[in-house]
Amino acid sequence: MARRHVVAVDIGGTETKAALVTGTSESVAAQKHARRATPGELAPLLDVIAELVDELRNASEHEIDAVGIVAPGIVDEANGVGVYTTNLPWSQFPFSAVMTERLGVPVAFGHDVRAAGLAECRMGAAKDLRNAVIMPIGTGIAGALLLDGRIYSGEGYAGEIGHVNVGHGVPCACGQIGCVETVASSAAIARRYTARTGTPVKGAAEVALRVRDGEQDAVAVWHEAVDALARGILVLATLLGPEAVVLGGGLALAGDLLVDPLRERLDGLIAFQRRPELRLAALGDEAGFLGAALLAIDTLEA
Repeated sequence: MARRHVVAVDIGGTETKAALVTGTSESVAAQKHARRATPGELAPLLDVIAELVDELRNASEHEIDAVGIVAPGIVDEANGVGVYTTNLPWSQFPFSAVMTERLGVPVAFGHDVRAAGLAECRMGAAKDLRNAVIMPIGTGIAGALLLDGRIYSGEGYAGEIGHVNVGHGVPCACGQIGCVETVASSAAIARRYTARTGTPVKGAAEVALRVRDGEQDAVAVWHEAVDALARGILVLATLLGPEAVVLGGGLALAGDLLVDPLRERLDGLIAFQRRPELRLAALGDEAGFLGAALLAIDTLEA
């Protein structure tokens, strides 16, 4: 199996991360890292991607075989197109074609969560599974659906578990009401704690510390989040019957503080459904660009 040298780029809402990655279609490892703030317009963003690739290409002892780029939103992996995103500056943009011409090497373009899921499936917490959902919980919530051993994309629309209505009645920025991520994302937990107490916090990690200390307001916000997550996972269990749900992203760093009450709440909701095992992701915040690297290698092996 050929050992490849690729640059992987993970476009985020505030920061774009990149890595020089080597490996095969089964396992990859990052060698060097670089990052930049994510610009608010498309042309400067493309410049940033090119700068990151050039920086890492120049730092490599080997020729770069390909580039993998991943991003949030609705992504058409088959055609390398960024279809739609709420927070970043593009619509129906052909990333693969444009960046292949600009960088002079093959460019794969994919969805950040599905790419992270691909990495967890090939070399992480879902490696032994054929049916699972890999669910990072960060600013938003989405899931990579592993069905019969393959990541399912639904032409870019599958896996938006964060926008399932679980009945809490809170409006979501997407225009719907009752979405999981409106109360259960890392950003939502911090926002709802601040609104409830008038005490600003930097993120869900601070709320988690207060939950460990038994602070009642923090516990209340945390339990609301756990309930929404459990109801979302119940939908996944009912429709897909996964063997496991792999929890990733910033909120999963809470470990047992998240998993134990989530398991208990899910046990209270499960009726006839297969009870999915709850696992913590293995690859941390590297999963996105490791998955981007795997996409790039898959493009070369196709």
